[in-house]
Order: sequence, then structure tokens, then C-alpha cells
Amino acid sequence: MAVEFGLLGTIEVRVDGRAADVGHLRQRCVLAVLLVDANRVISVDELIDRVWAGRAPQRVRGTLYGYLSRLRQTLEAAAEEVRITRQPGGYVLEVDAAAVDLHRFRDLVAKARTVGDEQAAALMGRALGLWRGEPFATVDTPWFCDLRQALERERLSAELDSADIRLRSGLHGELLPELTARAGQHPLDERLAGQFMLALYRSGRAADALTCYQDLRRRLAGELGTDPGQPLQQLHQQILTADAALTLPKPEPAPRTGAGAPVPRQLPGRPRWFTGREHQFAELTKALDSVGEPGGTVVISAIGGSGGIGKTWLALHWAHQNIDRFPGGQLYVDLHGFDPSGGPVTPAAAVRGFLDALGVDSGAVPGDVQAQIGLYRSLVQGKRMLIVLDNAADAEQAAALLPGSATCAVLVTSRRRLAGLASAHGARMLTLDVLTDTEARELMGRHLGEDRVGAEPEAVAALLEHCSGLPLAISVVGARAAAHPDFPLTALAEELQDESARLDGLDAGDLTANVRSAFTVSYRALTVGAAEVFRLVGLAPGPEIGPAAGASLVARPVTAVRAALRELENAHLVQQFAPGRYRLHDLLRLYAAEQAHRTDRQQERNVALRRLADFYLHTAREAEQLMHPHRTRIEFPEPSADCRPLAPVDQAEAMAWLETQHAGLLATQRLAADSGWYDVVWRMAWVLDTFHRRNGHLQAQLAAWRRGLEATRKLGDSEAEIFARRNLGIACIRSDLHDEALDHLHQALSLSKTYEDVDQTVHTLLVLAYAWERQENHEQALEHSRDALALLQTLEKPVWEAQAHNQVSLYCARLGQYEEARVHGETSLDLFRRHQERDGEADVLGTLGRLAHQNGQHTLALTRFQHALALLREIGHAYEEANTLAHIGDVHHALGQHDQAGQSWQQATDLYRVQHREDDAKQLRDKLRALKP
Repeated sequence: MAVEFGLLGTIEVRVDGRAADVGHLRQRCVLAVLLVDANRVISVDELIDRVWAGRAPQRVRGTLYGYLSRLRQTLEAAAEEVRITRQPGGYVLEVDAAAVDLHRFRDLVAKARTVGDEQAAALMGRALGLWRGEPFATVDTPWFCDLRQALERERLSAELDSADIRLRSGLHGELLPELTARAGQHPLDERLAGQFMLALYRSGRAADALTCYQDLRRRLAGELGTDPGQPLQQLHQQILTADAALTLPKPEPAPRTGAGAPVPRQLPGRPRWFTGREHQFAELTKALDSVGEPGGTVVISAIGGSGGIGKTWLALHWAHQNIDRFPGGQLYVDLHGFDPSGGPVTPAAAVRGFLDALGVDSGAVPGDVQAQIGLYRSLVQGKRMLIVLDNAADAEQAAALLPGSATCAVLVTSRRRLAGLASAHGARMLTLDVLTDTEARELMGRHLGEDRVGAEPEAVAALLEHCSGLPLAISVVGARAAAHPDFPLTALAEELQDESARLDGLDAGDLTANVRSAFTVSYRALTVGAAEVFRLVGLAPGPEIGPAAGASLVARPVTAVRAALRELENAHLVQQFAPGRYRLHDLLRLYAAEQAHRTDRQQERNVALRRLADFYLHTAREAEQLMHPHRTRIEFPEPSADCRPLAPVDQAEAMAWLETQHAGLLATQRLAADSGWYDVVWRMAWVLDTFHRRNGHLQAQLAAWRRGLEATRKLGDSEAEIFARRNLGIACIRSDLHDEALDHLHQALSLSKTYEDVDQTVHTLLVLAYAWERQENHEQALEHSRDALALLQTLEKPVWEAQAHNQVSLYCARLGQYEEARVHGETSLDLFRRHQERDGEADVLGTLGRLAHQNGQHTLALTRFQHALALLREIGHAYEEANTLAHIGDVHHALGQHDQAGQSWQQATDLYRVQHREDDAKQLRDKLRALKP
């Protein structure tokens, strides 16, 4: 009996032409998985994942075994040559591949690409005739969905190949209806558009062909922000000029076959356990679609990335997945561009290897290298071939080996950015980053098996964190763990926990499986200046660095550091993730720091890091003074020699710089504390305080001032200790640590009185008032604020006096002394406005808004609060913005405007949550619940 399997439509089995019952949908899915990989062992885990994905039933293995048993009985009863057997590692369906329409389709397409047009047309027709509809119709698991999309791409590619054959055969007229429909289905496909334009042109419809181009150009610009590719632009120009090259060519003869024209198959084996890279894989496939376009040029894709990132892994996986699309053969050469054991392969040696693979007798090889390259290009002309140039040293080395035929595709991998290939040859650049968390876990699972990974999830998470998404590191860890299947993964995770020895742990015993060796190859290729920048950046605190900070770090001009960072970026040793902002992969940072400790003396390292700390401190000081110009000034020593701080020009630039550098500034403070630079530690807390306060960074503010206080005590600087205790007190108040706040504030007040420092006394009294107000002790709050105001009225400090009036106003209002509250509030507002202190103006407007609200003047209160809100948003004061939104919600509620109240409370709740102000957020959530009917 003849058995046929159908996958290119609904899943079906036919025995002697009649449909056979192979069970319900899920059982047919099991059959489909086995048929897709016919004659190959599929593991039980793979079967389960492909058929059920994350929706597997309980005891799924028992269910699967039942399906397999029933399928085995059905198939073996139908035909002896079809069998499902259990093999080591899984199950295999043994069948003649020609009995499966998917494999028959691929075989026919591959054959069509190796013969002349007449035979190819017939083969393509048979191949495309096998399609009955959407592959695996009604099946929706991720594996089937992904495969369905891939098969649809294969079908489209075959349809386009078939159209090319028919265009060459003069069948443009009969093609037009088909191409019209297909262009509507794939409106952004440039190869298809080129075929449609050519068919229109050859049918005497040049104007329609030009309109087709303009329509596509507008769609590409509107949807993708790009222009048509160079091949389509060239075809457009040829149509405009009625280029004779577009006239119908003579039929293409069949290529030579036999011993005189061998088909090279030089690709290394398919990479094992390839994982992820779906976007990059799709980009490479998209590039392939333009191979062989009318008027086109050779398609080149350059894959770049750091050592161990998986460039060759991706290139070879993609090449094997698309091998059927290159029936003319595949050439491969490892150019050894970064080989620690020797120099790069010369173009002469590489091209000689290609000529050997193409069957050229040694006696027929020209003596001149350029003549050899010319012969190589002649031999691949017109053939659909893939050339893989792996591990190129630079663009020049790769360019010498490029074919000239538009029927060829080239994959180049390199640790350097091959900008020369892009500018001179139109190469498409593809830069690889680390794997996502999901991809990294999947790769680890393939090395160790899902059972082992699932048994120790915490250890696996730690291992993946230590590998930082680098495929080579994950593979090394996987290999080490697989070598000891009885050892707990926690032991390996604990070994890698130590950063100083982590690179030692990422060594599987040879140069090809050693993360440190992979990085060393790139590092040794650097210039002296770039190598120094790389080493010292590895020591720098924080997650990123810019040219200005780097200039202070290495004591060199900014222009020189920019050039060094560009070199490092081109070598994929740093990543420029935003304009002028660079970062290192975590493992590269460890490697760079390791090289710094080996190369640079300790004193040199310390001096460099102190320059960087001074850069951050003094730039933050400039930013802080713009954000809070009326704040008390403290003494700053001069920065280190060769330190060149930045000077932001306005508040917006200052705020933007602090936002982007915040993590680095905190890291610098921690480094300073560890290094004994206590003058930097407490001053860093000072310059960050306004930013922390306005943005609601409560925990960061608290931690910064705790480090700051400890630093002042180690310095024995009593004046600085007063600053630190007062500001730590404020941070404690905002974090609801009231007892600790009062302790710090009373000690600050005692110290300021001991040293007869009136300014410090005034400030501390005002903060104490704020502390008592937060505990709803308004009498104490009013007493402290009046004491502060009395002292201020003897000084020439109008902005401070305005703040004191504001606090007196607030506490009077809380105690029902409304007229006195109004007078102090209006006085405060006038002083703040006269001195253009917007922060204070917003503060007092909030006080006056609360006063009006308490007096039942809700419309006036709303006006005050909305004015305050506008100012707070203008200066970027997110902390008080949240409070003001909460008050606006209260006023709306009092006015019976419940929808507006809910909106304001919700906005405030969202800000409180971001600022980790859980008590404030809970109060508003209670109000929001009370609004619901």
C-alpha cells in the first residue's frame, strides 16, 4: 500500500489515495513533529514542548506514550516501510522522505535550482502544486506557529524563483495576474516588486512599473522609515532610461555538471544547541531575499560582536538552515583574523582554497594573486552560492574575497566593525548582543537537560547571572556541569560567585572554550591608548562612562578618549548604547579590571580613580547649583590635576545629566568610602541631595547620607557632621524613621549651638519643625519654626526667611490660627517671588492651597494647588508633585467632582509607588476604594 503524508495544509495521511484516521488534533500534532524531522531522533522533551508548549496536561509523558502507541499501530498496519521506533534519546519515524509533501517540496525546489530553466519550471510547478493551504492549519503552539511562518517564507521564495524562470522565458504576460495578487499580499517585498515592475515594463506598461516603484517607496518610508534597496533603485533607473539590458535575454543554458564542475560543500557541521537570535536570523533571511534580483549586486551580511558572543554560531546555523537555497554550493574559510597562534590568512591562501574546492587543477591556477581572484569570481558567476568568510581581521581582508555575481550571498563574521564593507560594498551590518534571560536559560537547559535545570532553579539563576548572557560563558559552564552530572549546581554557582576568580571558572580547558582567551585576542589587537582606556574603564565605578569622564580618568584630552572609545567600539569591547554613553559587558569589565591590575601600578590606578571621582563630584556640584541656586554653599577643594569637570548650561541639562549618571554617582560615593576619600563621600551626598529630594529617591538619599555621616566622623569635621546629621534627619523623616530623625536633628542642633553657628541652627530648627509636623505635633512644630524665624529676622537671608514664614503659616493653619497663617503665607510668597525661588514658591503655594481648603475656599485652593503643580513639574520635583496631586484630589472630592478626584489620587498613588512611599500610597488607595459605588 502507498502511504502519503500531508503537512502543507491540514495534517493528513492518505493510504492508496484515501484519507486515514490518525486520531484527534493533538495526536496528529505528534505525528507532524515526527514527520517534520523524519528519520531523525526527537527527544521526549522536544516532543512535549513542540506539541503542548506550556500547556502540557498532568502526566504528559503517559499521554504522549499513548499517542505514540496508537500512531505506531495505525502506520504499521498501513505500510511496512513506515515505523515509529524508540531510540536512545527519543523517538524516530522511519519513512521515505518522498512520502512527506514537505520534504518532497524541498527536494523538488532544490533540484530546480540546479538545472536549466525548462526543467526548473516543471520542477517548481510540481513543488508548488503540493501546497493545499496553510501548513498545520488549526494548530497554534509556538513551535508550529514559528515553523508555519518559516514554511510560508520558503513557499514565497520558491514562487519568486519560479517567477524569475518564467520572466527569463518570456512569460511576463501570463505572470501579471499572479504577480498583481502576490504584490498585494506582500506589499513591502522588494524582490517581488522588482519582478512585478519588470513584467509590467516588458508588457509595454513602463508608466505602471514606475508607479509601482513610487507606491513601494512611499510605503517603505511610511512604515519602515527606509528607502528601496540599491537593486530596486537601479531597476527603477533602468526603466526610466529604457535600458537595453532589460530586454528579454536568451534562454539560460543548464549549468555544467559532472566531475569537471564539482559543487563545493565546505560548511563545517551544523552548530549544536543553537538558541535564540530570532530577530538576527530574520534579518539575515531578509537580506537573502534580494539575492538574484534583476540588476542586483552581491548580497553581503557582516555579523559583528565581541569574542564569545556567537557570531560563527549564528552564521553557520543560518547557513545550514538555508543550504537548499544555494544549490551552486557553499564555500567557507576561517580567516583567522584574531588567531592567538598565528597571523590572518592571506587573500592568496584563501582564494587558492576556493579554487581547489571549485575543481580547478593546480596546473590551471594562475601565478598572479589578482588573476586567481578573477578566476574565482568567474567560476562563481551566475551560480547561487553562499560564501562564508569567518573571523575576518578587517574589511580589506574580506573585500578581496567577495564574488562579483548577484546570484551569490556572503556572510562575514568579525570582532571588528567592518564599516568599509558597508560603505564600499553595501554590506548589511548586524551586531550581536548578549542573549536574553529566556534565551540564556534555554541554552543552559540544552546543555544540562530540563530535569536538572528544573531541579535547581536558584543555582541555575545564579549561574546565568555569572555568565551575563554570553553564549561562550554559558556553554563553558554547561560543559563543566555536564562533565559531573552527580555534582550539585550550587557548588559551581558558589565557585563563580567570587568575581576575582570568575574568569578562571569560565575555562573548559582549551583555547576555544575559554572566555579569558576569547577576550585576550581582541585586547592584544588594540593600540596602546585604547588598551589603557579599556583597562581603566574596567575599574571605573558605575554602569557606564562618557568621553568627558574618560578624559579625567586617563588624564588625556577628550578628543583622544573619543578616538579610543571608537576603537574599542569597533572591536566590540565596549558598547555605545546611547550617544556618547558607553558600557562594558559584565565579563568584559572583569577582564578589563584584571588587565589593569596586571599592567598598571596601584598608585597609578588610585590616582586615575581619584581624578574620576573628582570629575563626578565637581560636575554634580555644578548641576546642583543650577537646580538650587539659593541653597547654602559649602566649601569644595580644588579637583585633582588633569580632572576636567563639565558645566551644565541650565537646569534642564543639569537634571538630565544627574538622571543619566545617578547610578554612577552613587557607585563613586561607595568607591570613595572604600578608598578612604571621606571628603568626597559626604560632599557627594550633599550635591545629590536636591536631586534625590525632588525625584523621590528616598532610599538612595538615606543611604548616601548614612555614608556621608560616617565619613564626617572619620574626618573629625564637626561642621560637616552638622550638615550630615541634619540632612540624614530629613531623609529619615521622609522614610518614616521618626525616632532616628529626631536623634540626628537634636545632635545637629546641639553641635550648631556649641559652635555658635547661627546659619546651621536656623536650618536645623526648621527641619525639627518639619519632623514634629510629620508626627502631628503641631505645637512643637510651630515653636521651632518661630524660633528659626526670630533668628532669621536678624540676618540678611530673605530666601531662608521666606521658608520660615511658610512653615509658620503651615503650622498656624494646622492649629486653626487661619489669619496669622494667611499673613505669613502671603509674606513668604512675596519673598520667594521677588528672589525668583521657584522651589520655594511652589512650596508656599501648596501651603496657601491647604489653608484655603481648610477654610472651605475650594475653588481658590484648586487654583493655588494647580499653580504649584505646574511649577513643580517645571523644576522636576516629583516628590512634592505627588503630595500636590493628592491635595488636588482632596479638593475635587470636596467639590463633589469624584471622577477628577479619582484621577488625581491615582496619579499620586503611582508616583508614591515609584518613590517607595507605601504608607502614603495606602492612604490614597483607601480613598480610591471609598469612591467606588
